[in-house]
Amino acid sequence: MAVFALAVAGVGAALARISPTDVLGALAVVAAALVVALVALLFAVTGAVIIWRTGRGGLSHVVGAVFLASLLLAFPAYLAVQSVRLPLMNDISTDLADPPAYSRSSAALAARGPRTPPDVPETLRDDQRRAYPDIQPIILDLEADEAFRLVQQAVAARGWRVVDQTRPGGRTGVGHIDAVDRTAILGFPDDITIRIRPLAGQTRIDVRSASRYGRHDFGTNANRIRRFAAELQTQLDAR
Repeated sequence: MAVFALAVAGVGAALARISPTDVLGALAVVAAALVVALVALLFAVTGAVIIWRTGRGGLSHVVGAVFLASLLLAFPAYLAVQSVRLPLMNDISTDLADPPAYSRSSAALAARGPRTPPDVPETLRDDQRRAYPDIQPIILDLEADEAFRLVQQAVAARGWRVVDQTRPGGRTGVGHIDAVDRTAILGFPDDITIRIRPLAGQTRIDVRSASRYGRHDFGTNANRIRRFAAELQTQLDAR
C-alpha cells in the first residue's frame, strides 16, 4: 500500500505538470495518495505490535512501509506546520508601500491565464512585515542598464520563464521583468514581477511574487525572493 501510495502521488504530480489548468483533479489524486499512505502507516503500526507480541517475521516489511509512508506524509506535515507558523497570504513584495505592478501586456496576460494578482490589503501587508522582516528592496551600486542585465542573468539562472520585459528608460525611467516560476513538487505556476528603478548612482530592485492557486503560500513566495536576492549577489560577485 505504501508503494502504491507513492505511485499514485507520482501520477498526481505528473498530472499537475502536464495539465496545470486541472488543479483540483491533481490535488484530488495527491490527496488520495496521502490517504492510502496513512492507511499503510496504520497497518504497519498494527503489524509492528503483532510482531512484538508474537515474535512473527516481517519486520523488514513493516520498517519499509513506515519509511515509504512517512516519506510521502512528511511534505503535508511540513505544510501544516507552516500554515500555523506563517500568516494566511499568498502575495509577497519587497515594497509594501508601493508594490510592483504586474504587466498587463497581451503576452503577460496570456501567460497568467489572464489573471492579474490583485492589490494586497493593508492588513496583510502588516502581517508580512511581522512574518518576513528580511524581505526588503535590493539596492545595487550599478547604473540602471547594468542592473537590468544583472537581473536578466539572475532570472535565467533561477530558471524562470520571462513573459514580458522593458528596459529602464523612457518617461518614467523604470524597467520591469515579468516571469513565471513553478513550485518544486507539483509544478503549480506562480507569477513574479521585478521593478528596476534608477536612483542617484544606484538602482533599486523590487520583487513581487504571488501564488496563482490557494490562499496560503506556506512561505514559498518569500523563499523565492530570498533565493533570487542570493542569486543576484552571486551574479554580482562573478562580475
